Amino acid sequence: MPEKKQKRGMLLWWLIVHTLWLVSCSAPVENSFIRTPSMLAPQSPVSARIAGLSWFMIILGTLIYIGVMIYFFYASRGNRAYDFEEELRQPNRGNGIVMTWGVGFTAIVLVVLFGLNLGTMRANHQIFNREEGLVIDVIGRQWWWEVQYSEQGFETANEIHIPVGQPVTLRLVTKDVIHSLWIPELSGKLDLLPNQVNELVIVADKTGEYWGECAEFCGTQHAKMQLMVIVQTEREFNAWLEHQQTIPEPPQDEFAFEGRQIFLGSACVYCHAVAGTNASGDLGPDLTHLGSRRTLGAGILENTTGNLAGWIVDAQAIKPGNHMPPMDLSGEELQAILAYMETLE
Repeated sequence: MPEKKQKRGMLLWWLIVHTLWLVSCSAPVENSFIRTPSMLAPQSPVSARIAGLSWFMIILGTLIYIGVMIYFFYASRGNRAYDFEEELRQPNRGNGIVMTWGVGFTAIVLVVLFGLNLGTMRANHQIFNREEGLVIDVIGRQWWWEVQYSEQGFETANEIHIPVGQPVTLRLVTKDVIHSLWIPELSGKLDLLPNQVNELVIVADKTGEYWGECAEFCGTQHAKMQLMVIVQTEREFNAWLEHQQTIPEPPQDEFAFEGRQIFLGSACVYCHAVAGTNASGDLGPDLTHLGSRRTLGAGILENTTGNLAGWIVDAQAIKPGNHMPPMDLSGEELQAILAYMETLE
């Protein structure tokens, strides 16, 4: 009797723990800066279909799990001690029946899920006309996202701005290894492959900020390769476009101007670009409008003066393995460069 009670208790705890775990998977985690996105909180027609399929699979899997646990619980109520040698001499035909039904039911479930998955993929592919709307080039790098608005003539980094309710085509390619872009609340995943352009169409039902990430292991800092999609009203988006197309004027403040001279005379110009200056590097993010961005380091830091100072001095301490080397600057030089960076809005 004690053994039977112990088995029942273990099975009951397994059922409770796994049920709570399944429920927790649907809840997005938030902190003061980064909000973990959930594919079960869709904000677009594409993600809504994916979420619907996901919920179906979760509910079906939960019901199957509960059924199996009930069967085990019922089987554990038997009073006869298991005798392996006796089982070999007198095999139980019931085991064969259970096996046949188990394999058959599993095959049916897998076929149904495969068909639903193909239907979802096809429907998502046909939702939008890819020849209409805004086109944005998204280039994956270790470990950040280069974002080019080629038709508008500018680029940014780790941020995509789009108008609400309008389909936008993302042309995806990589400059190094394979990456994968996933914006859970707006789309499914799509790989970025060398020498191949893949297209992902997204649309957002409402304004807001949506987090995306790399969904294919790409090296040391794969987990810190995030991207923010900022969905704006058409008026806000057009104003943002117009601002991004402007070339920053040299700062009028003497200290900020000194920082500009220090920046342009350093090795920074070989990795970064600033429109209207001799800085034309393309190994790192374009800094033309750095001050207007929300994040630093591909979404791992909020864009504040303190965080920017830490990143400039020693980015390796914040994101080990990234391609920005530590900078040997005096305190005054650092403050001057920061003053200049703040003018790049």
